[in-house]
Amino acid sequence: MYQFYLNLQPNLPAVLPSIFMKFNATQIPYQATGLFSQLVRDYVEANGTAMDYVNYAPHVDGVQKAIAARKNFPTNRKLLHSVLHAQYATLNSEKAVADNVELLLQENTFVITTAHQPNIFTGPLYFFYKIIHAIQMAADLKKKFPENNYVPMYYMGSEDADIDEVGSFYLGGTPFSWQTKQSGAIGRMKVDDALLSLLKNMEGYWQTLPQGKDAMDALQKAYQKGRTINEATLHLVHIFFGKYGLVVIQPDDAKLKSSFVSVMEKELTTQFSNKALQPTLEKLKTDYHVQTEGRVINLFYLKDNTRSRIELKEGVYSIVDSDIQFTKAQIIAELHEHPERFSPNVILRGLYQETILPGIVFIGGGGELAYWMELKNVFAEAGVHFPLLQLRNSFLCISQKMVKQWANLGFDLADVFKPILNLEAEYVNAHTENSLSLSDSINALEKLYQTIRNQVNKVDATLGDHTMNLSVQSVKKLLELEKKILKAEKRKQATSIERIRTIKNELFPQNSLQERVENFVEWVGVYGWDWVHAIMVNSNSLEQRFTIITEE
Repeated sequence: MYQFYLNLQPNLPAVLPSIFMKFNATQIPYQATGLFSQLVRDYVEANGTAMDYVNYAPHVDGVQKAIAARKNFPTNRKLLHSVLHAQYATLNSEKAVADNVELLLQENTFVITTAHQPNIFTGPLYFFYKIIHAIQMAADLKKKFPENNYVPMYYMGSEDADIDEVGSFYLGGTPFSWQTKQSGAIGRMKVDDALLSLLKNMEGYWQTLPQGKDAMDALQKAYQKGRTINEATLHLVHIFFGKYGLVVIQPDDAKLKSSFVSVMEKELTTQFSNKALQPTLEKLKTDYHVQTEGRVINLFYLKDNTRSRIELKEGVYSIVDSDIQFTKAQIIAELHEHPERFSPNVILRGLYQETILPGIVFIGGGGELAYWMELKNVFAEAGVHFPLLQLRNSFLCISQKMVKQWANLGFDLADVFKPILNLEAEYVNAHTENSLSLSDSINALEKLYQTIRNQVNKVDATLGDHTMNLSVQSVKKLLELEKKILKAEKRKQATSIERIRTIKNELFPQNSLQERVENFVEWVGVYGWDWVHAIMVNSNSLEQRFTIITEE
C-alpha cells in the first residue's frame, strides 16, 4: 500500500518530519456503524428512493456520465484562472498547485470539490479527511480516465458561518474558543491579539508531543496578525497540501460573484429556489428526514460586520437585525454594483460553487449530502450542473495501546461501534460462570399463565383477561430482576467494565465520532506526517466504507 501511495503522489511534502510509523486499516460497511442516516445509507447502497434525488450513482459509470454532462455547462475558466492567480499572489506557490491552476484553462479539466468552513486551526479531523479524499480521487480518476485532467479543490465556505460555528475547537478533550469582538462572516474576520493569545496558550500542549513543534510552526506561519481568516486558512492548507496539487478557492470574491449575479437576481425577484425545493421536500418527507427547508429568500447580505438574512415583505427587502431596507429597484442595483455584498445560504451555496467551478464530483459528509439531495430541482431551475455526490471518507484512529486493550477484552475492532450497554452485556456473559438470563423461566411462566387462562376462561372470560394481565406484570418483574442480575455481575467485573467505558469514551468523545471532535495535532503531533500518509493510502475513491486506522 505504501508503494502504491508513492506511485500515486511522488512529491511527498516536507512539511512535518516523518518517523516512519506503519499503520493498518480495517474497513467496514457504513451500515455496520449505525451512525449514518437512512437516506445516506440508502444512497451508498443505491436502495429505496434515495437515487431519485441525484443524477448519478457514485461509481465509475456515474463519473463518466457526469463528465459527459458537464461539458454542456460552460464555466468562465479565464475568470477562475485570474482570481486564483490573485488569491495565491502572496504565497510561494507549489509547482503542483501552479500546474493545476493552469490546467483549469483547458476544457478537458474538471474539478473534484470538497467544501468546508475555515475553522480556526482546522477544527475537527474531518477537515483533513475531506481534503485528502479529494486529492486521492483526483489521482484515481486520472488513472481511470487519462484523457481528462482532474484538479482537487478545497472550496472555502467562509461566508456561511459565523464565530459561534467555527470559532472553537477541542484539544486533548478541552474546548478552546476565540474570544473576539469581531462579528459577521468568519472568513472576513482578522487574526487579532485574542486569536494569537489563544495560539500562544496552546504552545505548551503542542510542544509536549513528539512532532508537535513543527505542526505549531505551521500554524504560526499561517496565522499572522492582520490576515483575514480566509487568508490564514489558505496559507495553512497550502503548507499542508500544496505539494499534492490541492487548489484552494476563496469564493468570497466580487469578480467570482459577478458571474452568479443572474441567479441571485432571479432569487431576489422570484424566490425560485424555495419554489423549486417544495416538491422535493414533500416527496422526501414520506421516506426520510428533511435536512433543511431553506427560506423564502436564500441569500445573506454582507457589509462591514453585518451578515444577516434578506427578507421580503410587502415589496420591501429588509436586512434582518438591522435598519437597512431596499426597494426592488434598489436591491437589484445594489446587487449589480456590489455583488460581494450578497452571499448564498445553504440552499444556494452549492449552486454558486458549481457555477464558478467545472465540477463533476462533490465530496461531503452525511449531513451535507442530505441537503444536497434536496437540491436537484433547484439546480435544474437555475440551469446549473448537479454533480455526482460522494460521501466523504470517515476514519477512526486507534492507538496501539488501545488496540491491545480492546483485543484483551475479547472484542473485534468493528465492535467499537456497538452501544456501550451491549458491549458490557456481551463481556459479562462471556466471562461469567453463572447463567444471567431468565429467558427459560420467563417462557415457562408464560406457558403456566396460558394454562391458567384456559382453565379460568371456562368459568368467566373476564378472569382470563385478568390472568393475562398478571402474566404481563410477572414477566415485567422477571425482566427487571434479570437486569439486576446483570448489574450485580458487572460489579464483580468492574475493572473490565470500566475499561470498556473508558475506551468507548475516548474513541467517541462527547458521544460523537472522533473525527467530529478531535484536532489533527493530536495525531500529527504524535506520529508526524506518517499519520497523514496512512490516511492518504487508505482513503477510498469511489468505494464507500468506514476505515479504522491502527498503528502496527
